[in-house]
Amino acid sequence: MRIKSFLARPFAQYVHKGIQRSMRTALSDQQAILSQLIRQGVKTEYGRSLNLAQVSDYEGYKSVVPILDYEGFRPWIERIKAGESNVLWKGRPLYFAKTSGTTSGVKYIPITKDSIPNHIQTARNALLCYMAETGQTAFADGKMIFLSGSPELERVGGIPTGRLSGIVNHHIPAYLRTNQLPSYTTNCIEDWEQKLERIVEETWNKPMSLISGIPPWMQMYFDALTKRTGKKIGDLFPHFQVMVQGGVNFEPYRSRLMESIGRPVDTIELFPASEGFFAFQDTQTEPGLLLNTNSGIFFEFVPLAEIGKTDPQRIPLSDVRIGEQYALIINSNAGLWGYNIGDTVRFVSLDPYRIVVSGRIKHFISAFGEHVIGEEVEAAMQATAAAFGVGITEFTVAPVVSQGEGQSHHEWWIEFREMPADRGAFIKYLDDRMREKNVYYDDLIGGNILSPLRIRVVQTGGFIEYMRSVGKLGGQNKVPRLSNDRKLVEGLEPWSINE
Repeated sequence: MRIKSFLARPFAQYVHKGIQRSMRTALSDQQAILSQLIRQGVKTEYGRSLNLAQVSDYEGYKSVVPILDYEGFRPWIERIKAGESNVLWKGRPLYFAKTSGTTSGVKYIPITKDSIPNHIQTARNALLCYMAETGQTAFADGKMIFLSGSPELERVGGIPTGRLSGIVNHHIPAYLRTNQLPSYTTNCIEDWEQKLERIVEETWNKPMSLISGIPPWMQMYFDALTKRTGKKIGDLFPHFQVMVQGGVNFEPYRSRLMESIGRPVDTIELFPASEGFFAFQDTQTEPGLLLNTNSGIFFEFVPLAEIGKTDPQRIPLSDVRIGEQYALIINSNAGLWGYNIGDTVRFVSLDPYRIVVSGRIKHFISAFGEHVIGEEVEAAMQATAAAFGVGITEFTVAPVVSQGEGQSHHEWWIEFREMPADRGAFIKYLDDRMREKNVYYDDLIGGNILSPLRIRVVQTGGFIEYMRSVGKLGGQNKVPRLSNDRKLVEGLEPWSINE
């Protein structure tokens, strides 16, 4: 056993015990965080505008702090960019995390001195929990790859600004720097395809033990490695032990990633965003991600049916229920107050509080009142692909609104790795799974308002070509699972197979 893996054992046990203690104090920790936020918030321009000094409890808090998305915060962000201090949080942010939104264009999310530990320590804690639970520490001695954005930062309003993954890259502990790949120079390459080529050249013959990134990126990396060497990833990297992923639901990508590896490896799932690191997988034996209840974020939850209302119901962690879909609202020491991050979650455990990320608020289909969400289409596709023994590279779903009874339907654009032998049976099975998942969809099919779903086949590599064509290949970009219009699938038309 080498020194890093040896020293990791006692530290992992120490941190793991602390996390287990915090599971038992989640509600009191949340209350303490809210009180701390209010105490700091009264000193800010935003807090003064809301008369936050008159607030003493959660009921008072939610009566004066509105739920806003980025557009609601944009004027306050502009004031920070213009040089003002104490706008949303004390002083000025350490960084802006630069990210793109579907409706807001480029977004600048503040990261403060108080909030940066949330981003840095949570990923570390996930790895330490894995070490403590499994006793597996050998990967700490091998090479680790973090498929991230460029660490080069620009300045916006005098504040260092860049992709979150690039910012975090600056905070990797010195003792891990010698383990880290790719090189800084390669990480700074903006063009994803050029960067991928360089990453492959730098890593294909190294003793890789941990690989981390968004699943679609990792699949592209694995495909490029296999093309370069002709080997399965598990044979190429015999010490590869842990795969860390986040950003999208892992399950639709799991089977192909594992097929590319060629042998079992452990996986750790994370729920990070530019606005905060919200949850992480703390165990290999229980479903869901442990909510980060003691890391500077006070969580609120809005039942999905309430989204869009003028005054939606909003509840604290103490009032959530297993199985219900919630929009996640955060209040944080980054200066985000009543911030709707756009993700939906579902609790799978209340002791401790564990969640699964079920989709995006803006990624749904409700053209006919069915309100189908990402979790439902992913579960239906996963079950159908397994039943028919076919592989799915990528897919997205959009509505077709037609004139005439029973003509409208959902259209699934699918890139198959293997086509189903009986396409009609595949479609019926998939449609039946959707009817089981969504009672409104079932009613619309049964009432002949909708006809059963239909499929459009996308040629091999079509989704990658589409993402390249819209300038969203690599980076933090993912193909939306669902759209309530046809803009995305119209862009996919050049890569559909005419049948």
